[in-house]
Amino acid sequence: MEKEKIVKPVRPETLERITTPELAQKFIDEQVAAIQAQVGDKKVLLALSGGVDSSVVAALLIKAIGKQLLCVHVNHGLMRKNESEGVIELFKNGLDANLVYIDATDRFLDLLAGVADPERKRKIIGEEFIKVFNEEALKHSEIKFLGQGTIYPDILESDGVKAHHNVGGLPNGEDMILELVEPVKFLYKDEVRVVGRALGLPSSMVDRQPFPGPGLGVRCLGAITRDRLEALREADAILREEFDNCGLAKTVWQYFISVPDFKSVGVKDGKRYEGWPAIIRAVNTVDAMTATIEEIPYSVLHKITDRITHEVDGINRVVLDLTPKPIGTIEWE
Repeated sequence: MEKEKIVKPVRPETLERITTPELAQKFIDEQVAAIQAQVGDKKVLLALSGGVDSSVVAALLIKAIGKQLLCVHVNHGLMRKNESEGVIELFKNGLDANLVYIDATDRFLDLLAGVADPERKRKIIGEEFIKVFNEEALKHSEIKFLGQGTIYPDILESDGVKAHHNVGGLPNGEDMILELVEPVKFLYKDEVRVVGRALGLPSSMVDRQPFPGPGLGVRCLGAITRDRLEALREADAILREEFDNCGLAKTVWQYFISVPDFKSVGVKDGKRYEGWPAIIRAVNTVDAMTATIEEIPYSVLHKITDRITHEVDGINRVVLDLTPKPIGTIEWE
């Protein structure tokens, strides 16, 4: 029997590229009306990572349905350093959102133990997200919808390039008990930022660099181990701190560390020392479909290298990825 072909949603031809506050406000008005028509008086459970996409969706939903929105932040153990704490501070204390925090670190990492294939990791993380949200939804019988920050590149790249927990990771049948609300699914990343500014979100939220749904799970390359994951988290925090200090954080679209699952020999305290390499990736893009490499001064690279190799246990080399997209994707996995 021939396999049924999956038809992807296509961006409407009538949707102009959102480049101005006026076009953003028009989009907001349309989406608020659409959300209200879809949701009615029911409640929505939002997968709130704290990234640009989910934050803009949260703001849209709050504008449309107010306290009918229940934001859920799941710490899957694959967040950047202090990421979850920042989400709680910003949304619960700053924006007065109805926020539930779930620490599911052990649950996710136990499922991912020994899994090296990138697509399997993405599927596991995505499916476990849905299970976590379903469990939370069962505590609130009035919730009928699941909000997601799916954007158009997620849809375009969900077949053949990579799977997303927003797209390819959704299970079918009884596991999926909530109807989806995806108000920005036809927007590119730059458009989402314009909409976020029009909604009055702070620049610290709107202009923050993207963070993949599977988090550090696709930057801890191969099978994830807790010690290598912690080394990655610390190295990435140093990179972000130094980019802030030298001003690159304001001009580079996305920058991060990946750590592969192999070691090389080095020297530490006069002795042979085997450690993982930390791979720096820094790219600029408009729509995430193509990307160019950022020029990083050698003085900055030397400082980052010195700090990572001296401050992060388990890492003994730092290398720089110079591959644009295409031919390389932005993420390694």
